[in-house]
Amino acid sequence: MVVEALGALPPRPTRPRTADSAEDIVAWLVIRAASHLDHVHAQFTDAAQGVASMLDRVSTGKSSINSLGVLQSRGLLIDILAARRADAVEHLKEAIHAYQRVTAFGNRTAQPARRAGPGPVPPGPPPTPAGHNASTPRPH
Repeated sequence: MVVEALGALPPRPTRPRTADSAEDIVAWLVIRAASHLDHVHAQFTDAAQGVASMLDRVSTGKSSINSLGVLQSRGLLIDILAARRADAVEHLKEAIHAYQRVTAFGNRTAQPARRAGPGPVPPGPPPTPAGHNASTPRPH
């Protein structure tokens, strides 16, 4: 996901906690978010493969499901891990976006992001005191 969004991995900061630049700090956040996603994804796939293996043994008659709710509890674990994985994906997307913004800010040639819709309203003429016309000069 990181390589797809950035075209490459961000450079690994040499000192993660005492980095000198905002780019290094945010790069460290991207790396940590990606590492966390990898960890949660591994837990998710291990749990899912365990349930799949159990169901395969049951479907071939090599095993039976006990009545203690093992399948139900493992299903709940998979649901929880799926939610944690989705949260980790969103967190990584936010970290990638922050890295893109920081590197674009540091790279003065980058254009600021534009949002859809009308631009800012240009300022109007300065306000005039009540009862005075803006075209007539005011006495000093």
